[in-house]
Amino acid sequence: MNLADSAFLRACRRQPVDHTPVWYMRQAGRSLPEYLKVREGVPMLTACATPDLIVEITMQPVRRYGVDAAIFFSDIVVPLKAIGVDLDIKPGVGPVIADPIRDRAGLEVLRPLEPGDVPYVTEAIQSLVGELGSTPLIGFAGAPFTLASYLIEGGPSKNHDHTKAMMYGEPALWHALMERLTDIVSRHLRVQIDAGASAIQLFDSWVGAVAPDDYREFVLPYTRRIFEAVPDVPRIHFGVGTGELLGVLGEAGADVVGVDWRVPLDEAARRVGPGRALQGNLDPAILLAPWEAVERKALSILEQGRSAEGHVFNLGHGVLPSTDPDQLRRLTDLVHSFR
Repeated sequence: MNLADSAFLRACRRQPVDHTPVWYMRQAGRSLPEYLKVREGVPMLTACATPDLIVEITMQPVRRYGVDAAIFFSDIVVPLKAIGVDLDIKPGVGPVIADPIRDRAGLEVLRPLEPGDVPYVTEAIQSLVGELGSTPLIGFAGAPFTLASYLIEGGPSKNHDHTKAMMYGEPALWHALMERLTDIVSRHLRVQIDAGASAIQLFDSWVGAVAPDDYREFVLPYTRRIFEAVPDVPRIHFGVGTGELLGVLGEAGADVVGVDWRVPLDEAARRVGPGRALQGNLDPAILLAPWEAVERKALSILEQGRSAEGHVFNLGHGVLPSTDPDQLRRLTDLVHSFR
């Protein structure tokens, strides 16, 4: 099969498909015993900079589940680390920034990203494209708002206190930070596409903390510029808790809008509006329930997906660490059998 004719890429482009394509956020990772084995004793950022490990971990769920797309194994803070930001990913915590950015002087660490900063990304993607054959590879990056939140807060945050204080209280500094991050993210996605990625996903994990009017003023211009910089592949936009933002997310320029589990897909299609495919949106926690519950909910989502102009089945967020891989194998087969 020609890569361009894959069900995943066709659904992203709102073209007819013979089955609903499926992949899973965080499919390459912590729920797989083979992943835990190869990652044993290897820090996350080391794994993300080791081409052989990137290739192996990216391929693991493709081999095990037969999903319709692979997603590049990495982390959203990799380009920040590559340009010299002092950060680490601490197990059980997430990204931790040594010197949070709280003033204009702090911006100076955010220099432009060059392809030579991430040679392991290019090498790994080129190897993966050869190994994947007709299975598309999704590249990805963290969106500026989510990266800004980590940089300003110094790590994960429940309320994004410092982030919002800067956004509302020092808008000039906020926009200067978003400008720099937009350039870094755009360049990072460009590196992945130039190396052979067939699609990209922009993760704005924390943007659900922002009201629609604030999104339009403080976030939308930068998201739009990123999607305008990568027009040559299908573009997916995903955030958590973004039910109230789905309409404005649809305006940002992506081809596919990711939907978390809080909004039914038929309602999401109405909010997003025409001209976009949808991705989602099984609650990942339901995979911890008996198969009968998973099957019932998945079939309901597949039916709702008919309301969209294109539908890529996925979870409403990432695979939980305690998920039984056999549940995902059965779920993949179920989605593929749906007509």
